[in-house]
Amino acid sequence: MSAAISLSVSFSKHLVDSNQRSLLNSRRIHFTGTRCTIARRELLRKSIALSVCCSLLAVDKAQGMEMLPFKEDGYNFWKWRGHKIHYVVEGSGPPVVLVHGFGASAFHWRYNIPELAKNYKVYALDLLGFGWSEKAIIEYDASIWMDQLSDFLSEIVKEPAFLVGNSLGGFTVLLTAAEKTSKVRGVVLLNSAGQFGDPNKKSDKKEGESAIDKFLVKPLKEAFQRVVLGVIFWQSKQPARIEKVLKSVYINSANVDEYLVKSITAPASDPNAGEVYYRLMTRFMTNQSKYTLDSLLSKLSCPLLLLWGDLDPWVGPTKAARIKEFYPNTSVVNLQAGHCPHDEVPELVNKALLEWLNSNSLEPNPSSLQAV
Repeated sequence: MSAAISLSVSFSKHLVDSNQRSLLNSRRIHFTGTRCTIARRELLRKSIALSVCCSLLAVDKAQGMEMLPFKEDGYNFWKWRGHKIHYVVEGSGPPVVLVHGFGASAFHWRYNIPELAKNYKVYALDLLGFGWSEKAIIEYDASIWMDQLSDFLSEIVKEPAFLVGNSLGGFTVLLTAAEKTSKVRGVVLLNSAGQFGDPNKKSDKKEGESAIDKFLVKPLKEAFQRVVLGVIFWQSKQPARIEKVLKSVYINSANVDEYLVKSITAPASDPNAGEVYYRLMTRFMTNQSKYTLDSLLSKLSCPLLLLWGDLDPWVGPTKAARIKEFYPNTSVVNLQAGHCPHDEVPELVNKALLEWLNSNSLEPNPSSLQAV
């Protein structure tokens, strides 16, 4: 909200200056005496400034969206495979599970949770290794987060749910829906990660490692990667750097504020965060061909909604069009936003998401998870 207030104050100053000049130059205003004229002009100037500024701030507050309060210690925790997992839960009704993108957390859904919770029971889950969930020292793979989400549905949600994901979270919910069909009522993707398969791509299978590769080349390569990625991680967790990156993917950066930056920097201070980052960048991020979008979509059996920021510099609208072409049971809403439309234009995302949820909630609910 601080960014919005700052914009209001800036705009009010501009409006005050222009109105002030026109009013003070008007011939309908007559004062006698130089001192009286100056005094009254000064009073008029301050009155107009205060009136306009207060009016604009009141409008901003009235039109401002309810936001999930930031809690430094997090909300709720669940033990999964011995790891501490963070999640938020609000509201009542059919369940909706929100899953964040790379480097983010449940707090990235700050403007969506309160609005959705008026009609639905909303969960926002922190994936293992991110947010307020444990920074586990494990070998990360997309199947880890699929298992985490699947077990979350079974143990915490306890009934089939609508899954909503942004970026990496989008890929996670799509994978879960494709592999655990009885647990999912519908899927919503916001600028999802993932790639379509390339039929012309040659197999990455390698011949057996030579002794030189195993004992010399590989260790040197890993040592070099650790140094380089260590420096990159240190730089990337600095508030100024995070703000700069966010502003490059938010077309309207008004919501890139202290709340958002803190929700990213706080988890990065965990002692294990650097090692998790190294493992994600060297293992997971360099090997995403195991699950392709076409292979997952071919297994999908539920309704799909794409809420797509068409101005995303990373994932453009071409991917959304291709998903729609491949999976006809898809609805598409194109938005003039960047990579994180749910936080950049939350009012538009909430409206489209609620309309889709309301229409699909009328469909018969799959059998309870206890029967799965």
